[in-house]
Parts: sequence; structure tokens; C-alpha cells
Amino acid sequence: MAAPLIEIQNLFKSYRRDSLEIPVLRDISLTIPKGAFLAFMGPSGSGKTTLLNLIAGIDKPTSGKIIVAGTDVAALDETDLARWRSVHIGFIFQFYNLIPVLTALENVELPLLLSPLSKRERRAHAELALKIVGLADRMDHYPRQLSGGQEQRVAIARAVVTDPTILVADEPTGDLDKVSADEVLGLMEQLNRETKKTILMVTHDPRAAERAGCIRHLEKGELA
Repeated sequence: MAAPLIEIQNLFKSYRRDSLEIPVLRDISLTIPKGAFLAFMGPSGSGKTTLLNLIAGIDKPTSGKIIVAGTDVAALDETDLARWRSVHIGFIFQFYNLIPVLTALENVELPLLLSPLSKRERRAHAELALKIVGLADRMDHYPRQLSGGQEQRVAIARAVVTDPTILVADEPTGDLDKVSADEVLGLMEQLNRETKKTILMVTHDPRAAERAGCIRHLEKGELA
């Protein structure tokens, strides 16, 4: 049997506030196979976004291991971690985080600017990513000229343009109406099904979570 893409072992995370230590995650152990579409659910403060950030290498655990594609992410220094994230992680946020003075194409091209690709190759990759999310006719539009659902699809194109190992999505439909949310979730399902992209999603919406292949619940920092 193939090794899991993500292996989390005895993960603890706490934050210090003055002399007080505040536990956020307690003894999390979890394996996630390649090609999974996994939703993390739980009440506010349950630790689900913290867990997502730890897997994505944005934050570091207090103790424990996070092994992604054979690399112990928690053991990397900041320089290696930044390089690792640029190769392996594509981010999808609740509020899109598009740059308003750049077109859809230029926003999608941004993650490629540090790559060895030529300008022509970067443009070709960005155009392909926008075609994949159904926005080939909106490449030259600015974020203000797009609907919320279209902005989130641009953000998804930006996340996949580098062909990352994992897509991490933090409340990707939290700022969308139901129709736009369904479109975005359908696109994520399609990416998972057709390209076997591994997707980890944090959501408070049961309807969004149902679109994932697996749901894990966190309660007070522990996997329920």
C-alpha cells in the first residue's frame, strides 16, 4: 500500500500570551492519502484553521511531526519552508486576496514570477489556469469588474497555476451567495476528480463539507 501523502503524528500547538499558555491543538494524529478531498469542520476556536496552517507550513507546531510528501515540514527553517510552500501548496482564501490593480491574468501569473519560466511561458500557464476555471473570456478584467464567484475562481486559478501538491482552502465559500458557492465547490470537486489534486478545506458550512469525500470534525483542539 502506498505511503500517505500527509502524515501527522502527535501534533500539539499552543500559543503564549504573557505567562499564559493557551492550547489550540492536542495530540492530533492523522493520515491523508494523495488525491483526497478532505473537509475539516468544527465550531469557532476548535483549531481547524490552525491545523490547516500547520499542514501548509504557515505556522509551526509546538511539538509533533507533519510529514508531507516525505518532508518533515516542521523541521524546515524559514527559508526552506518558503521554498517548500511555493512548490507544494496552493492557497484559496475566503476573501480572494486578489490585487485590485492587476487583471485576472496578471493575478494568476503572480506565483510564477519567481519561477525560471519565460514571460511567454508564464502567460501560457496563467491562460491555461483561467481556462480550467472557466474564465478564458475574463482574462483582461480587473477584480472590480468580476462577481464574487468569478473572483474566487480567479483565486483558484492562481492557486493551481504552479501545479502544487496540495490545495488548502480556508472557508472558500464563506463570502459567496449560494449559487456562486455551488459553482466554486463544483469546480473544486472537478479539480479533485479530474486532476487528482489533493484538497484540504476548512468550512463551517455542512453543505460545503458534503461536497468533500471525507469530513473530519475538531472539538476543542482534538479530532472527534
